[in-house]
Amino acid sequence: LCLTHQYHHRSNHGPIVQFKLSDIGEGIMEVTVKEWYVKEGDKVSQFDSICEVQSDKASVTITSRYDGVIRKLYYDVDATALVGKPLVDIETEASAELIQEEDVVETPAMAREEHTHQEIKGHKTQATPAVRRLAMENNIKLSEVVGSGKDGRILKEDILNFLSKQTGAILPPAPFQDIRTPPTAPPPSAAPRPTSAAMVSRPGPAGPTGPRPVFTGKDRMEPLKGFHRAMVKTMTAALQIPHFGYCDEVDLSQLVQLRSDLKSTSEGRGVKLSYMPFFIKAASLGLLHFPILNASVDEGCQNITYKASHNVGVAMDTSQGLLVPNVKNVQLLSVFDIAQELNRLQTLGAAGQLGAADLSGGTFTLSNIGSIGGTYAKPVILPPEVAIGALGKIQVLPRFDPSGQVVRAHIMAVSWSADHRIIDGATMCRFSNLWKDYLENPARMVLDLK
Repeated sequence: LCLTHQYHHRSNHGPIVQFKLSDIGEGIMEVTVKEWYVKEGDKVSQFDSICEVQSDKASVTITSRYDGVIRKLYYDVDATALVGKPLVDIETEASAELIQEEDVVETPAMAREEHTHQEIKGHKTQATPAVRRLAMENNIKLSEVVGSGKDGRILKEDILNFLSKQTGAILPPAPFQDIRTPPTAPPPSAAPRPTSAAMVSRPGPAGPTGPRPVFTGKDRMEPLKGFHRAMVKTMTAALQIPHFGYCDEVDLSQLVQLRSDLKSTSEGRGVKLSYMPFFIKAASLGLLHFPILNASVDEGCQNITYKASHNVGVAMDTSQGLLVPNVKNVQLLSVFDIAQELNRLQTLGAAGQLGAADLSGGTFTLSNIGSIGGTYAKPVILPPEVAIGALGKIQVLPRFDPSGQVVRAHIMAVSWSADHRIIDGATMCRFSNLWKDYLENPARMVLDLK
């Protein structure tokens, strides 16, 4: 996300800088203003947060480039801001000549997790969006607060201490929490549900455990915004793709034992190990043999682009809706590396802080619908990708071994969808067989790991 600016001069005042939204890439022409951290008349310093906007891809925090005073906000909360249109006016403290001499190259705005660590010209501003919001709500300039965190990071406690010294009052805890180092094993309630952990089927609760719904007897209308609007666009585009479906079941008995053997070692390194890293790595090994499944096709279906990187997306059920961040360059990662990255994505997804880099660039997707329930599905391809897999829950079922004896087996159903314009059924079937072989005989996977 980028901002450009124009300025005009008023007598007895500093020049007014007009920020405009620039092209933010990937065909996005509008964003939704989710929250203003400033109001008209507020003083801001360089790198102070101005607002949070949400595109089809991610939530992004816009920061100030100047010291000055906010003179105009062009949009209300939940309004749609258009690319190329003004976002905010700032009366700067610099002279018009100085601004005119400055480099006016477009300055990239930073996603949440990026802007808190940005260092420019030796000045380091380290504070999470939650801390910045707390400071803004209490009219505190971050430049006046001494941070007690690592490398001078400003913590919530620093804001509370600063406020108590100014007013003699203790501020009650804020209704939000800072995002810090991901825990070794986040509690289930904190993590997005349908993602990186396929669970062996167990009896569920007898019924709903949440609060009882209240029946109002009235219809309710809400506008489609943010990620819901993005889903409309994506699914509408997906409707133009002729889907080919293929289903099979996989015996994960050996993998279940392998994961059990490695689980404590991985957790000893601070990383939760689920089945999903194995599924992702097996898919990447399969894509090396069937690169057309890791490709994209242009709108006219005239050219196929074979992607060099295996950026495997993982569907996540978050409070913001369905999001699909991806693990980059899986072909270069170990199973442990993949698990580590999945832990990071889960933590950010639970906090609503997945950045644009996490949500873009996917080349192949796996959806672990089985972590909620169900066996087979009909997954929808996410354009411009050409294939997707849906993983069912792992069930303990009776099966026959090679000698004809009934044995206890851990069975998972898998459902594939492929773009039938460029992928035939035999290719999808052969890929699935190879992926299945890696998972049913995980020792063979070791032979092909790099």
